[in-house]
Amino acid sequence: MSTTAIPPQPLTAKDFATDQEVRWCPGCGDYSILKQVQTIMPGLGIPRENIVIVSGIGCSSRFPYYMNTFGMHSIHGRATAIASGLKATRPELSVWIVTGDGDGLSIGGNHTIHLLRRNFDVNIMLFNNQIYGLTKGQYSPTSETNKVTKSTPFGSIDHPFNPMALAMGADATFIARSMDRDPKHLQEMLKRSHAHKGASFLEIYQNCNIFNDGAFEVFTEKSSKPEEAIFVEHGQPLVFGAQKNKGVRLDGHRPVVVNLDEGFSTSDLWIHDEQDFGKAQILTRMFDDPRIEGHLPRPFGVFYQIFRPTYDDIMLSQLQDAAAKRGPGNLDKLLAGNETWTIS
Repeated sequence: MSTTAIPPQPLTAKDFATDQEVRWCPGCGDYSILKQVQTIMPGLGIPRENIVIVSGIGCSSRFPYYMNTFGMHSIHGRATAIASGLKATRPELSVWIVTGDGDGLSIGGNHTIHLLRRNFDVNIMLFNNQIYGLTKGQYSPTSETNKVTKSTPFGSIDHPFNPMALAMGADATFIARSMDRDPKHLQEMLKRSHAHKGASFLEIYQNCNIFNDGAFEVFTEKSSKPEEAIFVEHGQPLVFGAQKNKGVRLDGHRPVVVNLDEGFSTSDLWIHDEQDFGKAQILTRMFDDPRIEGHLPRPFGVFYQIFRPTYDDIMLSQLQDAAAKRGPGNLDKLLAGNETWTIS
C-alpha cells in the first residue's frame, strides 16, 4: 500500500502569534510593530524553529512572549551579547534582537556598538520612543534637550544620542529607519533587514502614548507627514511634499530644500546611493535643528548598506582551518598544559 505525503501548509501571520495576552498599554506603538513582524515572517521561508527573538529589558522586550518562535527575554542591555553568542554557535539560525532606546543605548550601548563593528549576521530592531516607558517616564538617551520628565523636572541637560549616527560611527553595514504607524514601509524595512548579510540596524520610531505621546506625530499624521518626512530609495532623487514639488539637493556638503516649481528639476536633486558613506552621514544628521538653515524633512528608509565578511563566518572558517591542520581539539590536554598557576 502506497501513501502520498501531504505537503506542509504554508505558514501565515497567525502561526507566529502565541496564546499569550499581549500586555502593552492600549494604543502603544509596539502593537503595530509586532503585527508587521508577524506579517512578514511567513514570507521569509524560514522554519519557526530556526527563528530566535532575543530581547533585553523594557516595554519592547516583552516581544518574545508574543512570537511563536524560540526566544529569550534576557537581561538589561545584554540582548546583543547573548544574541552574538547564539549566532556564533548556531550560525544557521535567524536571530532578531528587540531592544529600546534605553536598553540598547544606555546600559547596553557598549554591547550594541561592538556587535555592529563585529558584523554578526543578526537583525537589530531598536524601538525609539525617546523615553523610559517601563519605569514610568524618565528621560532616555534619545530624549531631546530640555525634556521635562519625572527624572528631569527642570528639563534634561543631556545632549541626546542620534542612533543612526551612532551606528554609522560603529561601522554598521546596514542602517535604516522606519516608524510604527507606516505598516507598509515598516514591513519593507524588516524584509530588507533580513535580506542583508551582516548586522542590520533598524531604528523604529515608536509612540509611547502614556509617557511621550505624539513625539513623532509630525512624521506620522496625514496632514503633516508629506512635508515633514522624506522616504529615500536607492537610485532615486530625494523628493517630498504633498504635491511632490519639493526636493533636497546638496550645496557642497550642505543639504538644502528647493522647490521644483521654481526652476529646479529632479536632475538637480540629490540621488540616493545606499553605498555612499559620506552622504549617509549627512542623512543621519538631517534633523530639524534650528541651527540648520531652512527646514529639512526627516529621512526614512535604508540610509546605508555595504557588504563585508561577517564575524560568524570568519570564526567558523578559522575553526575549520584549525581542525584541518591540527586535528580535533583536546580539552584535557589544554587544561593540563603549561598555562597553569599554583596557588598556595
